[in-house]
Amino acid sequence: MRPVSPDEAGLARAARALQAGGLVAFPTETVYGLGAAVTDGGAVARVYAAKGRPAHNPLIVHVASLEAARRLGAFDGRAELLAEAFWPGPLTLVLPQRRPNRLSALATAGLDTVALRFPGHPVARALLAAAGLPVAAPSANPSGQTSPTTAAHVLADLGDALDPLRDLVVDGGDCPLGVESTVVDLSSPDRARLLRPGGLPRAVLGGLIGPLLGPEAEAPLRSPGLLGRHYAPRLPIRLDACEVGPDEALLAFGPDPLMGARIVLNLSVDGRLDEAARNLYAHLRRLDASDAAAIAVMPIPEEGLGEAIADRLRRAAA
Repeated sequence: MRPVSPDEAGLARAARALQAGGLVAFPTETVYGLGAAVTDGGAVARVYAAKGRPAHNPLIVHVASLEAARRLGAFDGRAELLAEAFWPGPLTLVLPQRRPNRLSALATAGLDTVALRFPGHPVARALLAAAGLPVAAPSANPSGQTSPTTAAHVLADLGDALDPLRDLVVDGGDCPLGVESTVVDLSSPDRARLLRPGGLPRAVLGGLIGPLLGPEAEAPLRSPGLLGRHYAPRLPIRLDACEVGPDEALLAFGPDPLMGARIVLNLSVDGRLDEAARNLYAHLRRLDASDAAAIAVMPIPEEGLGEAIADRLRRAAA
């Protein structure tokens, strides 16, 4: 896998790679995605293989415009409201598929729904426009492990799993948000479900379309982020820590970190949830590379972006 710059020449090269069946990792405002042309079943299969991802876990389809999304998904009034308000941005909508289409059944895990996102990152948008096709792109890391927020993370995680001649990573720097998109399921006309908390807080969405239910028990996976163990480092995680063991590293939050830890990283000394989200995966990776035996995590308030942070930490600790 080769890094390229996010300039005009680099993006043109990455677009050609996607059109030819290659895989391209690229930055979004949330995390780096590993992209394949969603119409190319062979390329989508390579994404699953590179990540070690179970085939029943569908992918998010990234598009270059709301108009492109409307060609793939059936938008009702709620979907139009959310898309007009929050796209481009960190919101994924699960909608009934509009047929006929050329979506690979692998990308949708054979379901009659599709998860759609119009990302806000300028590099992602430029790449999608240059490629001229929808791109299926889960996070660019081995399935279930800590998500990547830099190109260096992608190369460390997947550099040996991808083709050095066909596949690329567009190095667009650090992802500004740092946690994945919020996923809202609107496939049922009479209920909206929050499948994954993320970069857009629940209250903001509910203010437009009303209360959001949680995922259905025993329902098929309609989006990423629903597996019990996910986003996980190598070391075990202990949540809501009130003290630190002698062999634990500390993931702190706020101006008063717990005393006694030899290794400490603070998500936000000022207690800012946006800063905590931006630092979450990079800090987990650094602590995971330490000589600690486990990671103790201080409590995070579950409001706004805190709901997404707490969700990632719970799944990482599962």
